Amino acid sequence: MTQPEGLLPPMKWNAWGDPAAAKPLSEGIRALLKQAVGVEDSTAGELERAQVRLRPSALSQAHREALAELVGAPYCRTADRDRLLHAGGKSTLDLLRRKDTGVQDAPDAILLPGDEDAVATILRYCSHHRIGVVPFGGGTSVVGGLDPLRGDFPAVVSLDLRRLDRLISLDEVSGQAVFEAGVTGPDAERLLGAQGFSLGHFPQSFEYATIGGFAATRSSGQDSAGYGRFNDMVRGLRVVTPVGTLDLGRAPESAAGPDLRQLLIGSEGTFGVITRVRLRVHRVPEAVRYEAWSFPDFASGAAALRAVTQTATGATVLRLSDEVETGVNLATTDAIGESQITGGCLAITVFEGSAEHVESRHAETSALLAARGGTSLGEGPARAWEHGRFGAPYLRDSLLSAGALCETLETATDWSNIPTLKSAVTQALTDALAASGTPALVMCHISHVYPTGASLYFTVVAGQRGNPIEQWRAAKKAACDAIMGAGGTITHHHAVGADHRPWMRDEVGELGVRVLHAVKATLDPAGILNPGKLIP
Repeated sequence: MTQPEGLLPPMKWNAWGDPAAAKPLSEGIRALLKQAVGVEDSTAGELERAQVRLRPSALSQAHREALAELVGAPYCRTADRDRLLHAGGKSTLDLLRRKDTGVQDAPDAILLPGDEDAVATILRYCSHHRIGVVPFGGGTSVVGGLDPLRGDFPAVVSLDLRRLDRLISLDEVSGQAVFEAGVTGPDAERLLGAQGFSLGHFPQSFEYATIGGFAATRSSGQDSAGYGRFNDMVRGLRVVTPVGTLDLGRAPESAAGPDLRQLLIGSEGTFGVITRVRLRVHRVPEAVRYEAWSFPDFASGAAALRAVTQTATGATVLRLSDEVETGVNLATTDAIGESQITGGCLAITVFEGSAEHVESRHAETSALLAARGGTSLGEGPARAWEHGRFGAPYLRDSLLSAGALCETLETATDWSNIPTLKSAVTQALTDALAASGTPALVMCHISHVYPTGASLYFTVVAGQRGNPIEQWRAAKKAACDAIMGAGGTITHHHAVGADHRPWMRDEVGELGVRVLHAVKATLDPAGILNPGKLIP
């Protein structure tokens, strides 16, 4: 099946997403910045792309010619324009680095294979000649997952999978679709939607992230309460490694030893390159219903979400903002700082399915929420949240330009540990940023729920002080130390990358690290795949 033309233009080299969708700061947000964190508008100008100085490509002429022959000359690119677009992801640290007037690092070449055979040939060549390879999907990593780290390698290339862009097949009887790894979220929905199906995976990176990236990072989307995380959707996958190809997933479930699919999902390109994924899909729902709720405080709201989840009433979206996030209207990005939706904490519910199923699940969920102190606000705030759900990264860019420090981080824990973990991370961020000379606005929400626990997603806004890169690194380290000390996971869905790698020993233990190294040595004996990521 042929993929239609893409929905969106390439992302801007020094900001998130479509340049035409940039969000200027409203007067309400400007006032909030000044009042809460003492930030006045910055007068610092933005670098033009031509002003950016990249480290010269370290790839020899012989390697350039050989790789161009393998992939096709138009698909081996060494121009600075192409290298800059692959110089990292879209974290706050990435964007702050793009403002640097010094020499910046970038991959030595960009390779765009057109099929799995080309991927395999490139990996064999790079393994033989000790050239690092960074798999590249939509370029949306916020944890340093795309940093062109060389380690001991003389050169590193970016392996851009955008040409692997097909819907291979759709099995309507089994409810399964096979995609190549470079298909973006919007293209997957459009290709499936043309035949009455949907994947239902909508992370904030949805507009640009790819099927392969979702699998490689163990992604989770806003509809996870209804459709699960991305790893729950994966029925099979094909992974090309320097020593061969793994084709995994013969049946929906199996007792034939450990599930090797789960070993590759979340491996972040360190074990192999995911080239195609077989996914569970569902019919496009015939009905959707929205309702927002207000709770007196975060504790009562969290208890209500827990009751709904453990009763399995079937909300598709289940989300709770804390008092601070609710107070500044962060959940509805078009009105941040303009007006307060409600006192207490805002919860969002969405239900999808047949008309009868939606009504029954909505009625049961609403009864549980009301019995635990919730007050219905109608559908308005829930629809407003959906309307602005992909706009937050654009707002982050404007905040950075205005002189604010703005970033997110996330974790997860058991329900009984939610209060302790939330308090520890909030305090760590507040103290670390205060030590740098700025107050901080720390907001939190629950957006992914499970019978035994939930995620906590923090948004932090402060004033830029001194070197903002070092300022945020210190704050992020304090937060990560607090997460591990309070019993959380170092990442719920952003992945490990380079940024969270220092905490992986605490996450999986010394023996767990040895297991990861053993898998790496088997599948990538030269160690060329995504150097410096995931594995300590």
